[in-house]
Amino acid sequence: MSPAMIKMWISIAGMGLMFLAIMTIYLSRYKLKGVLRFITAIIAYLFMIVAGLTLLIVFLT
Repeated sequence: MSPAMIKMWISIAGMGLMFLAIMTIYLSRYKLKGVLRFITAIIAYLFMIVAGLTLLIVFLT
């Protein structure tokens, strides 16, 4: 595959992680309670950080 196609797939993965982050943040804020709420919030924000860094690297290269 060409470098442009690889960047495209990496950016699509980053967007997918952003979508997962949005869904898990919604779950942790409105649907879950207790320790599970805290765990899903941590996972959601980790998804958001990884997706942001991934997209930033793709856009700057």
